[in-house]
Amino acid sequence: MRTGSEPTTARSALRARFWLCVWGVLWAIFGTAAFALAGRPGWAAACGVLWLVITIDMTMVLRHIRQGPHYQPGRDVPPYLPPENRRR
Repeated sequence: MRTGSEPTTARSALRARFWLCVWGVLWAIFGTAAFALAGRPGWAAACGVLWLVITIDMTMVLRHIRQGPHYQPGRDVPPYLPPENRRR
C-alpha cells in the first residue's frame, strides 16, 4: 500500500543481493568440493543443494536487474489513504 511517505527515488538493492549470491556460490562450490574430498557425502550433498538454491536466486536477481525499473506513480498521483487505526 502506498502511503505517500516513501522516497520517490527508492530502489531495490538487487546489485548487493547479486554480489552476495556470487559470494555464496563461491563458498558453496568450495564446501561441496571440500566435503566430497574429505569423504563426507552428506555435507557435500547439503552444500550442493545450497549451491542450486543460490544459483536459482541469482538467476532471478539477474532477471529482475535486466527488466529495469518498473512504473512508479508520479507526484500527480495522490497517495492511498492509510488504514484507520480502530480501537477495540
